[in-house]
Amino acid sequence: MRVAFVGKGGSGKTTVSALFARYVASLGDPVVAVDADINQHLALVLGLEEAPEPLGAHLTEIKELLRGSNPLIASAEAMVKTTPPGRGSRILRFDDLPYTVRTPEGPRLMATGPFSEDDLGVACYHSKVGAVELLLNHLVDGHGEYVVVDMTAGADSFASGLFTRFDLTFLVAEPTRQGVSVYRQYREYAADYDVPIAVVGNKVHGPDDVEFLREHVGDDLLTWMEHSTAVRAMEQGRPFTLDDLEPANAEALSVLVKAVDSREKDWVRFGHQAAEFHLRNARAWANERTGLDLSAQIDPGFVYGPASLDCRP
Repeated sequence: MRVAFVGKGGSGKTTVSALFARYVASLGDPVVAVDADINQHLALVLGLEEAPEPLGAHLTEIKELLRGSNPLIASAEAMVKTTPPGRGSRILRFDDLPYTVRTPEGPRLMATGPFSEDDLGVACYHSKVGAVELLLNHLVDGHGEYVVVDMTAGADSFASGLFTRFDLTFLVAEPTRQGVSVYRQYREYAADYDVPIAVVGNKVHGPDDVEFLREHVGDDLLTWMEHSTAVRAMEQGRPFTLDDLEPANAEALSVLVKAVDSREKDWVRFGHQAAEFHLRNARAWANERTGLDLSAQIDPGFVYGPASLDCRP
């Protein structure tokens, strides 16, 4: 199952996504956490001193892997971030996800990477996040397998089709006007794309904060994390285990897992949206960039989901 964590900068989405990944791993389930935020902090929260080698540095290799023997894709250079799989493409199982490292707490981690010196002033961050979109487009995952993505802050996720690649999106919101304003913006943008969203309150100090969140996000409020001295200690680099979490916060993580597990995979929606956003990008910039008609990369006979594993090269 694919899970995204989004929210205002400073809302605590990186911390909550890391806690969720660690909690799922503690239950014995396989987890790959993905740092897709321009501020690369997920490795630190998961107990690594350094982030893994960035996906952006291996984009050509990733494209070569994924295109497989797909006759509709002539080369890695012809692939863009939205290029969908087709018959002959390399379809990944969960354990096939490349460029991951094991963290001390159990989850594997991959990272998009920061800007390089050559990127400064000439590239946007979506050139890095495109590797994640390609991998998710070619992944067949299921219940009991968790891909947890820490997304860029605010509504910047809507600059690509990546926001449609998830079974559930958790929006982390502080009980402030600024915190819930991102929720309203995200909800408005996602409304036309059948993107399931649940709000996770964070840094909650008491009943008044909960009531504020309920007033502004209504039934989308799934649960909330109380202000935590244990989490603050973790963020400061002091020793921390999940056993240090306050009972209410541990229960909140359990609620998140149950919400994800209750979702049904919608491979038909994934397929339709992959094609839709590929066509949008092709018309907007990618056809001109590549000198090709990238609409021809869409294979109408390809079936998303477990059946596609039978067609692997």
